[in-house]
Amino acid sequence: MKQVFEVENIKCGGCMNTIRKGLENMPGVQTAEPENIQGTVTVEFDENIVSADQIAHKLSSMGYPLVGENNLGAKAVSYVSCMIGRVT
Repeated sequence: MKQVFEVENIKCGGCMNTIRKGLENMPGVQTAEPENIQGTVTVEFDENIVSADQIAHKLSSMGYPLVGENNLGAKAVSYVSCMIGRVT
């Protein structure tokens, strides 16, 4: 299954790297393609192994919540994830 998630806080290539690595390490996720200009992440996954809700939760835990669910804590986490993505 392929699904597009509209997320907050994608600012740069470091953010996109963090998202890609974080999601592609999840069992059942084949590909994750973040797009910072549009604020989307296209994920191809096996719905028998992982659900869209689990993917959304993972995005949020990395600081990239779905549009409308952003808060100060998520923004702070996204800056840390951004920096990690830049150095890895």
